[in-house]
Amino acid sequence: MSRKSEKEKKKTVIRVGGMTCASCAQTVENALNKIPGVKANVNLTTEKATIEHDPEVSLEQLGEAIDESGYEVVGISGGEGGTREIHLNIEGMTCAACASKIEKSLNKLDGVKRVNVNLATDRATIEYDPSLVSITDFRRAVDEAGYHVASEEEVDKSIQQMKKARRRMLIAWILTIPIIAWMIPEMIFGIYWPSESIYHLGLILLAAPVLILTGGATFKSAGKSLTHKSANMDVLISMGSGVAFLTGPFVFFTPIFNYAGVAGMIMAFHLTGRYVEAKAKGRASQAIRKLMKLEAKSARIIKDGEEKEIPIREVEPGDVMIVRPGEKIPTDGEVVEGESSVDESMATGESMPVSKKKGDEVIGATINQEGALRVKATKVGKDTFLAQVIKMVEEAQGTKVPIQEFADRVTSYFVPAILGIATITLVLWLTIPGTIGVVAGWAQSFLPWVDPTLGTVTLAIFATVAVLVIACPCALGLATPTALMVGSGKGAENGILIRKGEAIQTLKDVHTIVLDKTGTLTKGKPSLTDVIVSGSPSEDEVLKYAASVEANSEHPLGQAIVDGAREREIELAKTENFKATRGKGVQATLNGKKILVGNRLFMKEAGIDSNSIENELEKLEDEGKTAMLVAIDDELVGICAVADTLKEDTIDAVKELKENGFETAILTGDNPRTANAIARKVGIERVLAEVLPDEKTDEIKRLQSEVGRIAMVGDGINDAPALTQADVGIAIGTGTDIAIESGDIILVRGDLTGLVKGVKLSNETFKKIKQNLFWAFGYNTAAIPMAIFGLLHPIIAEIAMATSSVTVVSNANLLKRVNIEPSYSKSKVEGGDV
Repeated sequence: MSRKSEKEKKKTVIRVGGMTCASCAQTVENALNKIPGVKANVNLTTEKATIEHDPEVSLEQLGEAIDESGYEVVGISGGEGGTREIHLNIEGMTCAACASKIEKSLNKLDGVKRVNVNLATDRATIEYDPSLVSITDFRRAVDEAGYHVASEEEVDKSIQQMKKARRRMLIAWILTIPIIAWMIPEMIFGIYWPSESIYHLGLILLAAPVLILTGGATFKSAGKSLTHKSANMDVLISMGSGVAFLTGPFVFFTPIFNYAGVAGMIMAFHLTGRYVEAKAKGRASQAIRKLMKLEAKSARIIKDGEEKEIPIREVEPGDVMIVRPGEKIPTDGEVVEGESSVDESMATGESMPVSKKKGDEVIGATINQEGALRVKATKVGKDTFLAQVIKMVEEAQGTKVPIQEFADRVTSYFVPAILGIATITLVLWLTIPGTIGVVAGWAQSFLPWVDPTLGTVTLAIFATVAVLVIACPCALGLATPTALMVGSGKGAENGILIRKGEAIQTLKDVHTIVLDKTGTLTKGKPSLTDVIVSGSPSEDEVLKYAASVEANSEHPLGQAIVDGAREREIELAKTENFKATRGKGVQATLNGKKILVGNRLFMKEAGIDSNSIENELEKLEDEGKTAMLVAIDDELVGICAVADTLKEDTIDAVKELKENGFETAILTGDNPRTANAIARKVGIERVLAEVLPDEKTDEIKRLQSEVGRIAMVGDGINDAPALTQADVGIAIGTGTDIAIESGDIILVRGDLTGLVKGVKLSNETFKKIKQNLFWAFGYNTAAIPMAIFGLLHPIIAEIAMATSSVTVVSNANLLKRVNIEPSYSKSKVEGGDV
């Protein structure tokens, strides 16, 4: 039931060129997965293959597999989000030798995949891996070659593809509109203008450039696919439009209807669908582009006592940056001077600004609102919060939801099956036209394009072409990844980072959500509440002994005792022989006396009886406080009690989770009485108490065997093993500390409102995936039989085919409008001691 740990694997992201439909993606995926030690996921929407593979598998092997499947390796990355492309405007080139020199200089850089220097435009186009090489390296290489980079421009490939698709579509329609205008008199009045021969020849001459010029890429893709013994959507379109076009020349030799004009219209509608699909896919993937645009372009730093503005890529850790009101904080850092409020909504989704003062961490790309700040850069480049968010969103978009596996299996057989169905349709119409034409005869009264009186060959071609162009695996291939892309992007905007797409499906089936106490339900900052004396020492003396020992510990409960002593202005003493027993307590020697501070079990193992103060212990624990016993020379002298504070939204968040059908449980190292007190206050039914850190995984396993699927929410560091064991691990991240590898979902904000939002987002995303798959399957299930029986005109079939893909992508984009806010108002919730 848990996620199995696998041996260390490498992750490689390859951008694949030439894919046009889900069958293409499936072909590439199958080719990669045939390599031993490789697990690949090919995403049609992002045109990337995300590959986990054994270190022994080389990049050359992966590239060869893609090439042999009939597609192109556009760029390879070591897993930091794929390759990017940039244009450099270069000054100083005078001849071809200059361009060649610059190309050689740039090609020497690690991480550069492709370079093209154009002398005519004075531009260099570079495809590169941003995790290995930077724009600064390009500038340096060009300078060393003796030239100068005037400016650079990042290239958005999705926009380029959209422009190319738009250009093809417009050319196709410029040629197709005259075809339609010429066909109307014949279709409505049966008039061939100016004569039948010129009419037929004219349709052929107008349709030919539509197929050859604008549809050339479609035919090329189909040919390449067939050469490599696979079949994609372009094969169906090419065969459908090709067969339709051939009726034009044949009309001069045999009595057959001329569908040459229809062939041009099929291609025009096909290219229109491709353009609208590219535009919709671009909207679906805009989350990454929006995140990239958030980055500051420059930073104002103090260098040699002077203020200097430099590009953001030149900022180094340790640089002190000046950030004035209204400016973006250039990169992650620590405030070293000044106070202000910072808008962190881009990171957390929280609209309220956060106060910052000296010593506080700040996140790059957030906006300074009020006072001037001086910030020391701590993380730059790929280590920043923003870079990590981009990486996680890209990783999520490169994963698969389990439900997609079924769609993939269907897709792998889809095109061959349609070719078989088309062949059977042709044979049936040619051999038993009377029998199969019964349905068409019934429908001719209300479907104007159905005419059973046409010749047998014409009717056979009509139905066969409709079958070829109506069947579309694209909608099946786009159904899941587009919804996942939009969902992960919306999550990032709300401080919810989905690292693994499968978590979206698994989360809806979770029975119980297990919540770690400290740092998840509570703020994780306990404070001293009570000091109870048992024996001769005074309260201050008991506190002094306990705090002096705990000063050596890093445990938050011990730190609360130390802070409490300092607030009372109690001077701490130096101790010796400090020893900590994990999950139980600490001990040390002070002025020759042996001091122990810990729980009942710790005292029992030391042979110290705590029965004399059991009533006081129970009272404190009933109040939800954590009581730590203090002993001097094996004699119990008192109790120090501390209490954590519930996060403001904890009670309402747990209530809403329960209203959404989840059972909740609390997981804590506290004793049962304290744990139950907290659970009662929060509204949690199941309590897992006195669980040591190394026992959490076993507790999750036990609960899985008892109730089924489990989601675990914890801080992602101490709880890492338990998060990994759970069916869905949800890590609480705060500020810039989000590099948590153990969570499937990461909540950037440290409160449970993010959990409620995450659950809602998961449900809404999976709902969209199911809707998309329903429409994709339903559309083909309904449309293909209609085409077989001659009820669909090829043009209507092509329009419907293009519409299906656009509908799926557009439906996924509706996720952006979904409200995932909790139903409660945070302003009504007050924190309390636990």
